[in-house]
Amino acid sequence: MSVNPADSIVFGGLFGSDAMRAVFSEAGFVQKMLDVEAALARVEARLGIVPQASADAITAAARLERVSLAEIGASTRTVGYPVVALVKALGRAAGGEAARHVHWGATTQDIMDSALVLQMRDGLGLVEASLRRVASGLADQARRHRASVMAGRTHLQHALPITFGYKCAVWLAPLVDHLARLEELGPRLFTVQFGGAAGTLASLGAQGRAVTEGLAAELGLAAPAAPWHVDRARVVEAATFLGLVTGSLAKLATDVMLLMQSEVGEAFEPHQSGRGGSSTMPQKRNPIACEYVVAAARGVHALVPQMLAAMVQDHERATGPWQSEWLALPQIFVLSAGALEQAAVLAEGLSVDEAAMRRNLDLHQGLIMAEAVMMALALRIGRDAAHHAVQLACDRAIEQKRPLVEALAADGAVAPHLDRAALVRLADPASYLGECDAVIDRVLARAEAALAG
Repeated sequence: MSVNPADSIVFGGLFGSDAMRAVFSEAGFVQKMLDVEAALARVEARLGIVPQASADAITAAARLERVSLAEIGASTRTVGYPVVALVKALGRAAGGEAARHVHWGATTQDIMDSALVLQMRDGLGLVEASLRRVASGLADQARRHRASVMAGRTHLQHALPITFGYKCAVWLAPLVDHLARLEELGPRLFTVQFGGAAGTLASLGAQGRAVTEGLAAELGLAAPAAPWHVDRARVVEAATFLGLVTGSLAKLATDVMLLMQSEVGEAFEPHQSGRGGSSTMPQKRNPIACEYVVAAARGVHALVPQMLAAMVQDHERATGPWQSEWLALPQIFVLSAGALEQAAVLAEGLSVDEAAMRRNLDLHQGLIMAEAVMMALALRIGRDAAHHAVQLACDRAIEQKRPLVEALAADGAVAPHLDRAALVRLADPASYLGECDAVIDRVLARAEAALAG
């Protein structure tokens, strides 16, 4: 097994996406830091802090191919941070007088945190696109299977009838909420970090705030009221948001895995030749997409506490917690992208066996309709008496392996109040779906509004 399967050639296509790995790659991060340094120089030139010629030279030089990742890596092993080597390399590439004006008034964490925000903005853009794809697929499934009656299950046992469309709507509802959360998260997260050595920007005198606001505008970010280098709530919120997203996806995947069981066989991942195959059992079609959604979600959920723990930062520059974020956050994004990719496969391609749903509904000869009978009987003899009578009838039906309608029709406490025709009507699963259609309608309305936005 490799050190990090999520980034490996063998497993990477299941645990992540190439697009998200590119966003959080070393090359991607170094380029974002260069982007921040170049933006800082341009803003300071406009404010008369550094010469315009220096800003132009720094901007022209701030390209990945003008610096050496190997050199930055060698320096980082000694210094502990990559920005010292980055600044030196950028200064050499800019040349002449411009080298003196690189990184003017900034500190390492300003550059790294602002670059991280740019990465997260790109990463969350990918997350939003994938979330929309999953939500759209589930909305289509809810419409298609509005009338596909199946057994609802509680504690893994038959409970009441539902429809598969309703089940899809229940999967869809939290994804619509996540799209709303993502929109709300942006204004807080997409915020520049610029505070200098201790957050006071003393090195820039009276122009510190002007530089902060200019840098924010240059990068398309907001300017915070206070520097946030030791207030990690923004990045932790992003991590916990992805924990919520992957948790919702894992619920979907778990349900599909259970529906795919040989003894159930009601819904299946889309089939592709060889997918989910076994090295020894030719008949196997394992729930591969589901398995990797659940595995990725568990990985994210294991890493979120590390991000929460990193909020405890000492004084005006943390001693260790900041670095622990670097181990967790990129993997949270990559694993989330993998879960979303696999969930999209599920949402768009689920295969539903309505005949199996009907067969399973009838498996216990009408017992799933016990509540419907109880509620109808309760109108005549009261709830407690009705519950007792129907429960006894269910016990006899189970013991005698006979249909519930027959056990009820032969029951002296039930028959005087509900004749066989009424019992047959009450035993129809399609007659006891409650708010299934209404839930579908409400969720679809919200989803359509969110997906149109």
